Amino acid sequence: MQQILNTLYVMTQGAMLSLDHDTLKVKVEKEVKLRVPLLHLGAICCLGRVMPTVGLIHRCALDGRAIVFFDPYGRFRARVVGPVSGNVLLRRDQHAALSASPRCLAIARSVVAGKIQNSRQVLLRAGREAETTESKSPLEAAARVLAATLPRVQKAGGLDELRGIEGEAARAYFSAFPQMVREDREAFAISGRSRRPPRDRTNALLSFLYALLVNDCVSAAEGVGLDPQVGFLHALRSGRPALALDLMEELRPVLADRLALTLINRRQLTAADFEERPGGAVLLGEKARKAVVVAYQRRKQDEVRHPVLDQKMPLGLVAHTQARLLARHLRGDLEAYPPFLYR
Repeated sequence: MQQILNTLYVMTQGAMLSLDHDTLKVKVEKEVKLRVPLLHLGAICCLGRVMPTVGLIHRCALDGRAIVFFDPYGRFRARVVGPVSGNVLLRRDQHAALSASPRCLAIARSVVAGKIQNSRQVLLRAGREAETTESKSPLEAAARVLAATLPRVQKAGGLDELRGIEGEAARAYFSAFPQMVREDREAFAISGRSRRPPRDRTNALLSFLYALLVNDCVSAAEGVGLDPQVGFLHALRSGRPALALDLMEELRPVLADRLALTLINRRQLTAADFEERPGGAVLLGEKARKAVVVAYQRRKQDEVRHPVLDQKMPLGLVAHTQARLLARHLRGDLEAYPPFLYR
């Protein structure tokens, strides 16, 4: 259980949530674990087998307080709100920001700056851990390239220019990615990013992790009341969760890329865990997919300190926090959208 931005996240399986006068009471195995005045809560998020009473649901509906349900893995299931909801106003603000070029560009700049800075941190960390100069030098060189792109992000005059800068940074980052693979480099060789379909084992693993992450970001957007289809950096396209892809950018290096490297470097995945398909596609085998899902859920439990809130939280709640910060910006409560920066 953790309270972030006036939202209570209840993740303890079997927890019962009930109303005690004007206080939310959380019980686990008949023992009271938490009491929170309802006045302090703007929303309640229940992950997995968490059961609010009918009385609590009715009271929250009357107060305009949302109760959001996710499955144990964080996938959005339902959002219970009263007859008057601010969602339509928030989505109106979201659409208005997309139509206002300077504001849309400012949000997209923050997203790209967060992604580049976090990618650079991954490279610098790998450089510090590198055992040879041969591995260290390309990592440091790529980190310098990414550092040089950051000032250009803030000066980008339009979305096309910004996407071009982001593409340059991504190419520099993935050019150094092989140096972060320390085990079985031949089997996990990668020459740039390939997708639809992935052409090598590392790209197959990254694509699978990115798919898990984008589902989490869709849930984060829906949990707040934002439209996951309407993004700022990623162009609108039918069926494309553009906002979820935006939210995902800052977390790719921290959550997905680092986990992929851990699984490879600790030999938790080997060449035998992948399947080659006709046409050159490479996919994770069924058993390996299950192992990666378990590792991903464990990684989301790792605690990080959020630089804006100056608060520790599980890594898995960062996407939800960023969605709420974006909602606050769209409503006018924050002057700018602050990206998540990993330290």
